[in-house]
Amino acid sequence: MAPADRAGRDGLAARAEACAAAPLLNCLLREVAEPLPERGGRPVYRLPSGRLLRVRGTRRPAEPEAYTAGAWHRLDHARLVRLVCEELRCHTGLANDELPAEMLDSRDAVAALLTARARATPPDDPYQRSEQSLLTGHPHHPAPKARGGGPASAWLPYAPEAHARFPLVLLGLREDAVVEEGDTSALDALGEAPPGYRLLPTHPWQLDLARRALAPAFADGRLVRLGATAFDTWPTAAIRTLYAPGPDLFLKFSLDVRITNDIRRLWRHDLRRLRRTDAAVTRAFSTAGGQAVGGPAAWLSDRCYRTADFAFEELAVLVRDGLREHVLPGATPLLAAGLVEGFTGSPLHGAADPEAWWEAYLAAVVPPVLDAFAYHGVVLEAHLQNTLVAVDADGTPVQALFRDAEGVKLLTDVPRAAGWERLVYCLVVNHLTEVAAALAERRPGLDPWPAVRRELARHDLPEVRALLAAPTLPGKTNLLLRWTGADGADARYLPLPNPLADA
Repeated sequence: MAPADRAGRDGLAARAEACAAAPLLNCLLREVAEPLPERGGRPVYRLPSGRLLRVRGTRRPAEPEAYTAGAWHRLDHARLVRLVCEELRCHTGLANDELPAEMLDSRDAVAALLTARARATPPDDPYQRSEQSLLTGHPHHPAPKARGGGPASAWLPYAPEAHARFPLVLLGLREDAVVEEGDTSALDALGEAPPGYRLLPTHPWQLDLARRALAPAFADGRLVRLGATAFDTWPTAAIRTLYAPGPDLFLKFSLDVRITNDIRRLWRHDLRRLRRTDAAVTRAFSTAGGQAVGGPAAWLSDRCYRTADFAFEELAVLVRDGLREHVLPGATPLLAAGLVEGFTGSPLHGAADPEAWWEAYLAAVVPPVLDAFAYHGVVLEAHLQNTLVAVDADGTPVQALFRDAEGVKLLTDVPRAAGWERLVYCLVVNHLTEVAAALAERRPGLDPWPAVRRELARHDLPEVRALLAAPTLPGKTNLLLRWTGADGADARYLPLPNPLADA
């Protein structure tokens, strides 16, 4: 191997290690470690076993070292995984055979993505670049890039991080097997089905994963293959949600792969309550009647689904509003998670006045979430991957768009306190904390929290007043959730210091 090739390979491997180690370290240090005074300018932590660990950096910790035999020893990703597993066994008294493999798979997936990305042509569209920028991914998950342990060749053609584009596979579903709710005309417009059948678009990866289960339906004619769409789609950060620019639709599919905490199916119980939930959010964002949410914010409605009665979850497809009717004229939507991760052309990197940019960001994102809660009993899941922020020609935030009815909670279904806790975690801890940290990292000396406090204080809610005085915020424990085998939807929180109280 030529020296240049070897250097490139080594550099890719080092970057993959760093991308995989940072979220794993974030989880370990947040959930089970005790911070100690810095040593040599580096944060130091005591782990459950009594062992000491030090890292470089805070937002994206790197270069972990364990103190053993009187000296600090560097941990590569494999050794870090072993250390994390030992500490979790010590902390919980439980073993776990699945999560270590997921952590290693996440690192290998990052390496495969980096290799593929180096050969791919980045999209010209800044919105697509923002959706497809997440090489690190969820900043507080132990294995954010795991892809189910399968070979990279099976999933790379559909990976957003590799700038994938591909057509949908079109199936004909016999009419007597169709299950659907909502206005499904957008699905029928994607192609032409033969008499006695309805059109059913499918994600090619999911079709491959489910091929054995679906073989009888193809054999007896309940399903027929009709080819592919005449247009390409591209995967968003959610992987199983695809955007079709031509018809301006988002299409969300089941994907029988564990990604972060869950197997990413469109579960029957979620689909059955989807229309009711989406209708409640749509009303909250409507200006027709009652108190609408603040500003020009928009909701991307999950307006219908279609599936087969014999493969309800495996073949489900959900149609979500596109962008054109919702984004303000002249504005460009960007994924909030992409702003945190960073991508070419990100306005967070180039803001001439970062304080003014941040105030505009907060004014776009915060009021709709609090208004939906206060006036409509709707708890938006306003985390980084469910929030788009549209910016004007100067890169200034002017609008927020929210998505994913599956994650929305209604106060008619959950206790108000539980709904508020979920709102604070998604909006403040998962979302604003990360954007604030990314902005402050690029602008040393900037304190982002007084502006957050001012924006929240504009809303006359008893929960807001309590939040501004609370010593702690709720932090989700993704590492412990996965280690203990808890259901992915069973959120558990631990107290984190509240920067709002001191702002």
